Amino acid sequence: MTFEQSAALGRWLRRRAENVTVALLSVMFATFVIQIFFRYVLNNPIGWSEEVIITTWLWTVLWGAAFILGEAEEIRFDIIYSNISEGTRRVFTAITGAALAFMYGISLPAAYRYVSFMKVERSAYLHVPINVMYSVYIIFTVACIVRYCWLVYQAILGAKSPMTDPAKVGD
Repeated sequence: MTFEQSAALGRWLRRRAENVTVALLSVMFATFVIQIFFRYVLNNPIGWSEEVIITTWLWTVLWGAAFILGEAEEIRFDIIYSNISEGTRRVFTAITGAALAFMYGISLPAAYRYVSFMKVERSAYLHVPINVMYSVYIIFTVACIVRYCWLVYQAILGAKSPMTDPAKVGD
């Protein structure tokens, strides 16, 4: 696969990840409107809507953080990071990337065991297994490990570090 093909595949996958996020937000919003209608118009509050809203919010946040946020949108100490040399920024990127990949990596087995164990519990209204509802955390963790390993690899190869200062991104 050529670089252009892999870049095109990456863009296509990112758009599909964005589609999933849009679907999750749409379900969340529609459920919210239904909840308001039942509570204030019909005077008959429904409990399942809260489960759907919380679950879609959780999936939206973790899915988006794993597959949609770019490096410039990650939280960093911008005052320091944006005002140091490129070489130092690469060193910072490699160190923090390795540390985060390591921390996510050592937490992954315990998180997986916990999420797997939660198959014995079901949600109160929808009776969905809790492990299904929280499985997005495992997806998020694996995606973060891959992302940070890639950043470390790029930093070691000497690739330009991601800029986070919006005033300097175009430079």
